[in-house]
Amino acid sequence: MATPTPHTAPTGLRERKKQRTRDALIRAALELFTEQGYEATTIDEIAETVDVSQRTYFRYFANKEDVTFAVQEMVEARFLDELRVRPAAEAPLIALRSAVMVAWDEIGSAIESVIPVELYMRSFQMIESTPALVAAHLRRSSELEEQIARLIAGREGLDVDADPRPRVLVAAFSGVMRVAGKVWGEGQDCTVASIRELTRSYLDHLGPSMDDDWRTGREHH
Repeated sequence: MATPTPHTAPTGLRERKKQRTRDALIRAALELFTEQGYEATTIDEIAETVDVSQRTYFRYFANKEDVTFAVQEMVEARFLDELRVRPAAEAPLIALRSAVMVAWDEIGSAIESVIPVELYMRSFQMIESTPALVAAHLRRSSELEEQIARLIAGREGLDVDADPRPRVLVAAFSGVMRVAGKVWGEGQDCTVASIRELTRSYLDHLGPSMDDDWRTGREHH
């Protein structure tokens, strides 16, 4: 076994401390945003809550928007990682659905290591009711959709700029995900199991919802 170098332990300790500070800033920011409003909360207030300077805050986040979406970005990154390793034989929609389900199986504990899931739900509601954040959410979602579309196109050996199918599929998939998230945010059950089940149910309805003859389907129920 190699002998640790003198700086190994301090480096690990330093990184853990930085992660704790970052997590504390996220939690403080979301608590303040959901309690007193996004626009009414200042970066100074967030920093003071964690007992750090404004300068320290800016080492982790460029602005208030970045801290607002930090946990969501963590969830999205986990989904992208899973999508990249889905079996090549899976059809695109199956790969997307499977990646989401696996990500939600594993991401709950990661969210809870930063903030309570209940606070994650309240942040959904806060974003939906804050015009500046709705606009930011749409912009970020558009950027994520482009990433996903390019991943799907790569899996299928397609040119995303020549074949519209990856972007069309991802637009439909992302729409379903937004609806599921909105319904979860408006509900009473703030568990990860709840949002996972809602996501599964809504994705299962994606194919049937594209059927031209809804009335025939309704007659059979």
